[in-house]
Amino acid sequence: MKTLVHVVRHGEVENPDGILYGRQSDWHLSVRGREMAAAVAQWTTGRDIAEVIASPLERAQETAAPIAAQHKLSVRTDVRLIEAENVFEGKKFGVGASTGALLKPSAWRHLWNPWRPSWGEPYREQISRMMAAITDAYTLAQGREAICISHQLPIWILRSAIEGRSLVHDPRKRICSLASVTTVIFNAAGVIEGVEYAEPAAHLLRIKK
Repeated sequence: MKTLVHVVRHGEVENPDGILYGRQSDWHLSVRGREMAAAVAQWTTGRDIAEVIASPLERAQETAAPIAAQHKLSVRTDVRLIEAENVFEGKKFGVGASTGALLKPSAWRHLWNPWRPSWGEPYREQISRMMAAITDAYTLAQGREAICISHQLPIWILRSAIEGRSLVHDPRKRICSLASVTTVIFNAAGVIEGVEYAEPAAHLLRIKK
């Protein structure tokens, strides 16, 4: 019997200034983000959800809440699902504005090694904790389904590791949209046999210009 662990990215955050919020607290879902969470909850209708587990950050907990309510479950918190650490946390990230962190020479010393990466939590550490988290979710939900709410980079690195893809990548090309579902499929022996991807909130995503 298969066990499905659905690793869900949180919904849209209220962040008009484009700050890289990272692991900072007090970042909450926007109105659209709450609609995204509701869309994921609706997507789970009819599914045999045994566990809802979330990163401790508010945006993940708020995404988990309607899903747990849909199945009359409590949300478990697992710190291993947290966002990746990043030295640019709290700053406006990018090069498109005069305030962008990457334009400042003081930032350049953090950019020398994209393989580790040098600007944040090592990819291998992200893989280790995310694999441990979804393996425990598998154990809790054996023969059924579990929801794990996490964040874009850890989810993408987890998927890349499972599928044998290079960990070095262009962030703009991650296949992990807001409120998306990356499903890890475990067989009866607890071995991962595949990954599937869905976007229950695709109709709510903003079109990038």
